Amino acid sequence: MTLDKNTLLHNRYRIIEILGQGGMGSVYRAVDENLGVEIALKENLFTTDEYARQFRLEAVILANLRHPNLPRVSDHIVLGDQGQYLVMDFIEGEDLRFRMERLGMLTEDDAVHIGAAICDALTYLHSRKPPILHRDIKPGNVKITPDGHIFLVDFGLAKIYQSASQATTTGARAMTPGYSPPEQYGTARTDPRTDVYSLGATLYAALSGVIPEDGLARAMDNAQLTPLRKRNSKVSRRLAAAIEKAMAVDPSDRFQNSEDFKKALLSAKSKTQQLAGNYVVAPPPPEAFSQKDMSEVASSTDTDNNKENNVGKVIVPPVQKHENQPFVSPLKKQKERERKRRFATIRFMFLLLFLLIAGVLYFAPGLVPPNVRAMIPPNLRELIPFPLVVLDTATTTPSVTPSPLPTETLTVTATSTPIPPTSTPTRTFTPTKIVLPSATVTEAVQPTATSTSLVVPILPLTPVEGESDQIAYASSRNGMPQIYLVDLSSEAVVQITDMPEGACQPSWSPDGMRLVFISPCKGMDDIYHNAGLYIINVDGSGLISIDTVPGGDFDPSWSPDGKTIAFTSLRTNKMEIFTVSLDNLSSPTQITKGGQAVDSRQPAWSPDGSQIVYTVKRVGVYQIWLMEKNGANPIQIVRSGLAFNDYLPIWSRNTDTILFNQRCATKFCAPYLMSISASDRTVLQAKRFNVNVVTIENIDFSPDGEFITYEGGETGENTDIFYMDATGSNRIRITTDPSFDFHPDWRPVLVP
Repeated sequence: MTLDKNTLLHNRYRIIEILGQGGMGSVYRAVDENLGVEIALKENLFTTDEYARQFRLEAVILANLRHPNLPRVSDHIVLGDQGQYLVMDFIEGEDLRFRMERLGMLTEDDAVHIGAAICDALTYLHSRKPPILHRDIKPGNVKITPDGHIFLVDFGLAKIYQSASQATTTGARAMTPGYSPPEQYGTARTDPRTDVYSLGATLYAALSGVIPEDGLARAMDNAQLTPLRKRNSKVSRRLAAAIEKAMAVDPSDRFQNSEDFKKALLSAKSKTQQLAGNYVVAPPPPEAFSQKDMSEVASSTDTDNNKENNVGKVIVPPVQKHENQPFVSPLKKQKERERKRRFATIRFMFLLLFLLIAGVLYFAPGLVPPNVRAMIPPNLRELIPFPLVVLDTATTTPSVTPSPLPTETLTVTATSTPIPPTSTPTRTFTPTKIVLPSATVTEAVQPTATSTSLVVPILPLTPVEGESDQIAYASSRNGMPQIYLVDLSSEAVVQITDMPEGACQPSWSPDGMRLVFISPCKGMDDIYHNAGLYIINVDGSGLISIDTVPGGDFDPSWSPDGKTIAFTSLRTNKMEIFTVSLDNLSSPTQITKGGQAVDSRQPAWSPDGSQIVYTVKRVGVYQIWLMEKNGANPIQIVRSGLAFNDYLPIWSRNTDTILFNQRCATKFCAPYLMSISASDRTVLQAKRFNVNVVTIENIDFSPDGEFITYEGGETGENTDIFYMDATGSNRIRITTDPSFDFHPDWRPVLVP
């Protein structure tokens, strides 16, 4: 609640005027009637018991601060549900933001003096017991008094830094895009290097007149920091290098403390270090004092504040589960994923080699040379069939036929208990429970190399508000990838395929009763050489092979009328799109005929089945194209240039929109999710779909178009299946298996 003018707070502080207002509260100019001095009163509207307890603790610590570049906190007030208030010295003058607007760009001398003064203040804060982090350094929080003295103000977001092993407990946190480092967005813990980054960004803006590129966008490789000298060639190389080092994405690449940053600033201008608090700049003109003091305002995200501050400040919930983790850039995570994938491949090859050797020893011992047989330890010979057991270098092996193994019967029974579906879109999900519904599977086990297909009963479809709650996906949880079906309501997961060489890329028939998929599939590959298409009933029965030829068929997509399957094929020695009729699976038809250096792949049908959106590789990059279902009238609908690859297009269920992924073509970057109109040919530039995830690929819509499922990762260790609202909110993780889960496809609603 905003306090009115002349309000007497706590029987002592009378409100003169409101200086500013933001998402966390207001800042007031007031008079301490006991002492007759002006003070600044900062309001915090977060009033829970935890906030109040933390507020009192930190207010006491802040009240003990004494430094010439910091305002003094003299009192704190907690008024129940009304709010919490910090009483601070009122610092008259202009803030650095207004000085930048007035002068354009600061001189090097002024920037160095301001930076050194703030470094002194930060060194003092960081050396307290416990250390204090400011976490909101920006031009609006640097104040210059009428005598040119420099102050760092606004302790409303200060954080009492416990240790590297303890999570933060401060109330709200705010990020100012351009000035906040990536770890402050909740991806890792903050420490004194967080303030070093923000001060570097503040000096960058002061010397260039431009807010630097956002730290999180740089960490995601969606943006790069423009060199300071490119914006202002008058800045010396040493000073630019010092500021850019302070703004490194990885905290370990920055100055490790503010004192080191200060030394680099001073040495850049060959200045003799002065005593702390002795750095001054030219005083502001008298007319600057008439401006409202907004330096202590926690900026809100409303339009008016954004216009005044050039940036908005995003208020984030108080508890961040990743905040206690060190910051790791996505590029490093990608390299770690690749390393683990290589290790998994090597481990799999060793296991395969071991099984091959064991199989030869067990099923065909006669193939083992006699000199090798003699090297087998006696204690292992009894585990090996007769020809090896009786082996002796001095005698001949008797001609004895091993007795056949007895036939065994295996009975597997498992049950699942359905959980009633909720009636709201937001659901909780306890992932990865492997369950076979009530059934008994009995099969004879013979000593042969032939595998028996796994047959499981169909999961009952449980629609929620007109949608299907089942998703098919590929998973390597049992070694070779296979197709699984998860029911989001009952949490049950069943295995549909049991292909000896693996299976992936499932695509549903429109009636939700069959799947087309590819095999062999060894894992998450870009191109599946020598793969073929198969159709299977959802209960694991009725396996049918679609006619294939050497090369490979993959990227299957079932048409909305259920009569045709489009797919990518290498049968012409390059990638082209074919269609095959369900009435004649032995005669596919080629519908794209690209040039010598053109590949076509990843077809996706329009909701009415009249068009196909697909990916074309030409001039070295992937592009999104559109054609009629018979291949006529192909046209490029997205023009992203040579710097990006556009791929994996899909049509939304109920709107005239195509979504697709985009990656950088010449460097590593996380995949973006993009959207473009399917019919408006006047627009050739796609829009970024704003979703706060690190990796999102292979998306698919729920039947009602209200949700999307996708493959992605949170920690960078492996790929899992997620789903969320089509707006990008309410994300739910479906799988947590340490193996790779990929290629999700949402099951259509059953047709009665």
